[in-house]
Amino acid sequence: MNDSPLLLPIPRSVSQAYSPHTLADNKLIAIDSPQPQELHFTAKRLQASLQQYAGLNWEIVAGSTAPTEQIGLTLGVVPSATTHPEGYELTITPEGLHIEAGQPAGAFYAGATLIQLLAQYRRDLPGLHIVDWPDFLNRGVMLDISRDKVPTMETLYRLVDMLASWKVNQLQLYTEHTFAYRNHPEVWASASPITGEEILALDAYCRERFVELVPNQNSFGHMKRWLSHSRYRHLAEVEEGWLETPWAGTKVEAPFSLCPIDERSIELVRSLYDELLPHFSSRQFNVGCDETFDIGQGRSRTAVKEKGAGRVYLDFLLNIYREVQAQGRTMQFWGDIIIHHPDLVPELPKDVIAMEWGYEANHPFAKNGAVFAQSGAPFYVCPGTSSWNTIAGRTANAMDNLLNAAENGLHHSAVGFLNTDWGDNGHWQPLPVSYLGFAYGAAVSWACDANREIPLAAVLSQFAFEDPSGTMGRLAFDLGNVHRETGVLTGNSTVLFRLLQHRPDEFDQVEKYISGGDGLAPERFWHTHKRIEELLDTLQEGDMQRSDGDLIRREFRWAARMLQHSCRRAAWILGSEDGKLRQSLTAEIDGLMDEYEEIWMARNRPGGFKDSLALMERVKTDYLGA
Repeated sequence: MNDSPLLLPIPRSVSQAYSPHTLADNKLIAIDSPQPQELHFTAKRLQASLQQYAGLNWEIVAGSTAPTEQIGLTLGVVPSATTHPEGYELTITPEGLHIEAGQPAGAFYAGATLIQLLAQYRRDLPGLHIVDWPDFLNRGVMLDISRDKVPTMETLYRLVDMLASWKVNQLQLYTEHTFAYRNHPEVWASASPITGEEILALDAYCRERFVELVPNQNSFGHMKRWLSHSRYRHLAEVEEGWLETPWAGTKVEAPFSLCPIDERSIELVRSLYDELLPHFSSRQFNVGCDETFDIGQGRSRTAVKEKGAGRVYLDFLLNIYREVQAQGRTMQFWGDIIIHHPDLVPELPKDVIAMEWGYEANHPFAKNGAVFAQSGAPFYVCPGTSSWNTIAGRTANAMDNLLNAAENGLHHSAVGFLNTDWGDNGHWQPLPVSYLGFAYGAAVSWACDANREIPLAAVLSQFAFEDPSGTMGRLAFDLGNVHRETGVLTGNSTVLFRLLQHRPDEFDQVEKYISGGDGLAPERFWHTHKRIEELLDTLQEGDMQRSDGDLIRREFRWAARMLQHSCRRAAWILGSEDGKLRQSLTAEIDGLMDEYEEIWMARNRPGGFKDSLALMERVKTDYLGA
């Protein structure tokens, strides 16, 4: 038996206060609560886990009349038991197992901890006393379902189960055009959207697991999927041409944002809310409103000159706020625009929630959090998994970014922590690449001090990949750092990803992303290629117990091969023309694209695949045109 059990998240207080306990068969799970039905789902999960991990059959009963010697586990809720609404105590003594919580959610989280212990120790449990509660009341994950992957329901259900087992209690599905609005069918016609019926089912599934499914619909910027249709194009700030952005040397094709001074814009927004929101039980709603950099470049130019860009933005945001209020919801919105106008932050209504997002290790959560805190505006910290624009992740950056958000969110009394997982530029990363960021985010948002040094590779293997050998967690951890072997660091991406997304004659664009290192050198890419091969050699050493274990191996093998392809591509571009290498790369990218389609369809709907694949087909075109 291990002296210290692996747990995700690590509880804030764990003491080995008792002798071990050996589980016996034919015991009872006794629900001791005024409303036992509220704990039935938690009891069923524990019952199933006892059968799965220990081969035991324990019946569930309610009340306190069962003979004491027959009770193996007491599951109790007493309102005064804990000071925190989601807190719990879990006690394992030689005589039995005891869970006590102040609310049903706390009992569920105690059950999640006990299930993790059962997975490791089976029948012989260590004697423990655990006292635990969360740092953040709202601990969420946001999954991008608009660029370009829309997951299958099976994928979403499985993700909810995993996140809930790590005590995550909020899920958002970032939406631009992938909800099946019945009044706007042309927008989602080829997107394989999530339907209202599916949201109702997912909402119910989440509620059982104490996860709040928060609606998320971008409502100002990022509206190209709407404004590109003739029915909506007249609502655009800029209908045609290229837009200046805050990112050096980068332009975006119009249309992008709704025109904030056109009353018809808010009418469209209202129609979306009327149709979308009845499908969600959550009383929160994320309306987006980020990156509206084109405001003032088109129809609102005069208004911006007269009032200022911040005022024009805030006026439209307040119009959206009134629509959300009319729906009886609390509005969340991305805070990246308003934070650049700190003088306007105090004008935010005190019942809106600013979502302070940033994805680099050094993002100024401290500085920006202070602005929101001093104004009295409630806010979330919103870091990310660092998986997008990478293929295999950025492990070091993800951990530093997530910890930075948690520490500074706590310091400035943020009301929530939302871990974001985006799909920019084709959503090339397989979903399991994001498990590392999900896991560390769940850990530090639950109990930051206890989890900052959590053995992430080990817990990732045990509780994400269900691989007791430790192989898959270590592979995911190391593969997410392998881009650093190139000697080049880039912002919000990796150099290996950028090399695949840009043409050979666009290398100056790759170099503009470089934020550290010694520049691009062919020998460093060959070194990285070799290191990836070493990691791939460990892939078959894993012992995943998940039913999708074979798929996860394929996904990580594909991701590694894509990174190796990028290394070879870099060597080809940086070195002299090599016809044999170019021919080899052409054949290789064909195989990678075929495999990409298969692993895509295993977890996602077909809509969006062609858009994603088109970015990969450009890579092949480079070789054919050389």
